[in-house]
Amino acid sequence: MRLKDKVAIVTGSASGIGRATAQLFAKEGARVLAVDLPGKSLADTHKAHPAIAALEIDITADGAPKRIVDEAVARFGKLDIVMNNAGIGANALAEAMTREAWDRVLAVNLTAPFLICQQAIPYLRASGAGRIINVASVMAEGTDYGLSAYCASKAGVAGFTRTLALELGKFAVTANYLLPGAIRTGMTSPLWDARPEVADVWSKKSALRRLGQPEDLAKAALFLASDDGAFVTGHGLTVDGGLMLRV
Repeated sequence: MRLKDKVAIVTGSASGIGRATAQLFAKEGARVLAVDLPGKSLADTHKAHPAIAALEIDITADGAPKRIVDEAVARFGKLDIVMNNAGIGANALAEAMTREAWDRVLAVNLTAPFLICQQAIPYLRASGAGRIINVASVMAEGTDYGLSAYCASKAGVAGFTRTLALELGKFAVTANYLLPGAIRTGMTSPLWDARPEVADVWSKKSALRRLGQPEDLAKAALFLASDDGAFVTGHGLTVDGGLMLRV
């Protein structure tokens, strides 16, 4: 019960890291507002967890960040933890990337998380132990072909999270970001399943010789959300099984 009586928002929680984190937070005593796109069967996903409420909304829609925060406070009376996990990718060489693809990736991965944090700050200050956990990527510090929008967005997440840590520390609010490596999530599983040889390559690149699981990230998020992480802020926690050691 490391999150007893805490209230959390977790975006992108219909599958993968978000689903695992929302359910672990609930198991540890938190009441959770799970957020994902309409049509994702969000309520069914979490129906076995009465402490989890579902909100289906596009986080990039006008007014969505305020509605998300307002919904959590209206349901549960306060807000202690915000985890911005929702994200998308786009793969195209910079020369060929469309403006629409660039704008969408930055809107989902960077702008919406910032605006949700902005709306949440007054409640996190009032919490006395507020927590911001933003999901970046090891690609915030690395790169690969075709990932200009994705890498830019994740580097931006790291940058604004560090700034929030500096600005909010005097209110006992911590702000950290996770740097996942090759994780089997709702977004990546179709690739691994369709091409097992690709999954095998990424497994062998990891020092631990396996792909990461959503639960690996959920446990890292739990540490940052709990009192155990109270003196950690402005930090990027790499959860990649040693994937980047040889880069």
